[in-house]
Amino acid sequence: MEGIENTCRFRMKSLRCVVIVPVYNNMGTVASVISDIRKYCDDVIVVNDGSTDATGRLLEAMDDISLISYDKNKGKGYALKTGLAKAYAMGFAYAITIDADGQHFADDIPVFVEAIATIPDSLIIGARNLTADNMPGKNTFANKFSNFWYKVETGETLSDTQSGFRLYPLRKIQGIRFLSSRYEFEVEIIVRAAWRGVNVMNVPIKVYYPPVEERVSHFRPFKDFFRISVLNTVLVLYAFTIFFPWKFLRSLTVENIKDFFDRNVIHSSESNLRMAASMGWGVFCGIIPIWGYQMVFALATAHILKLNKIVALVFSNVSVPPMIPFILYGSLLIGAFLMGEHVAVSFDSISFESAGRSLVQYLLGSLVLAVASGVVVMLLSLVMMTVFKRRGADE
Repeated sequence: MEGIENTCRFRMKSLRCVVIVPVYNNMGTVASVISDIRKYCDDVIVVNDGSTDATGRLLEAMDDISLISYDKNKGKGYALKTGLAKAYAMGFAYAITIDADGQHFADDIPVFVEAIATIPDSLIIGARNLTADNMPGKNTFANKFSNFWYKVETGETLSDTQSGFRLYPLRKIQGIRFLSSRYEFEVEIIVRAAWRGVNVMNVPIKVYYPPVEERVSHFRPFKDFFRISVLNTVLVLYAFTIFFPWKFLRSLTVENIKDFFDRNVIHSSESNLRMAASMGWGVFCGIIPIWGYQMVFALATAHILKLNKIVALVFSNVSVPPMIPFILYGSLLIGAFLMGEHVAVSFDSISFESAGRSLVQYLLGSLVLAVASGVVVMLLSLVMMTVFKRRGADE
């Protein structure tokens, strides 16, 4: 066992990896947690997040840690951001975070070291066994809830997004601006890291949940769950208006476009009419005035209508940022024409009346533009697929 500990300490040094422990009123467990960590790592940063018990005095008596302490409790997210910033300023490349309540096992640190040595610059989250003894039911629900929204916001799948036992690649997360400072921070940072192209992955870890009467939890069910829900709402809106369209644009290479049409259109076993309808429906969904939910609407309705969901989803990206000004102004022009008016937008004199007319013009025009564009794309696609599939058969 001592050989494993010494090897881990050496590898932590060579990787420039530090352990960060955020602490708030964990007087009964923090000393043993730090003692266990020191077996595997020489460098430990402890952030005392305004503890009101004897935790502060206990930490100040330790001379083998880097201590950050402040008087007022500011939340786990703030403590983590403070610790991560300190680690980066000290020249570390990676930081492992461990909760101070004793639920994590320091002998799992080598699992993170092995993973990061194999796949550098990854953000690694310890995946707990959610069927373990004493696992609180609310934790299982919260994790499933968080896993679902993480997939919606990034398109990627994780088995555990809530665990506080993690490894962060410090250089990769520098410069990210965060909205949150409490429990929800641990959700936001992995979503934003994934948006940056950081590989986010799980590794299996052990977890200990003491009996109910011995647990110390600072999670505030109503306030924290509300904050997490608000954060997820913001992240979803950003994902579907900015991230996914941007990701789609980046994927638009000639090779990728040819490959997509070859696999999903030319060699599809589905009928030409159904494929063309999927394309037209995707374009329709991408133009209708439900900004932020167009892709979700396209996917859900394509499933209901038994259309090709992948094709409909891809074509709903017609509302990518470069196209938005054309869609908006085109909708206003069509709406104004149908109402027999001039376009009501005027920056010289903005009033509730002109704003109302602009909104009506836009809503009416966007629906007509969506229908017309969807029909045109459907008809053109039907003709093109008929021609190309016939040529492929002749060859």
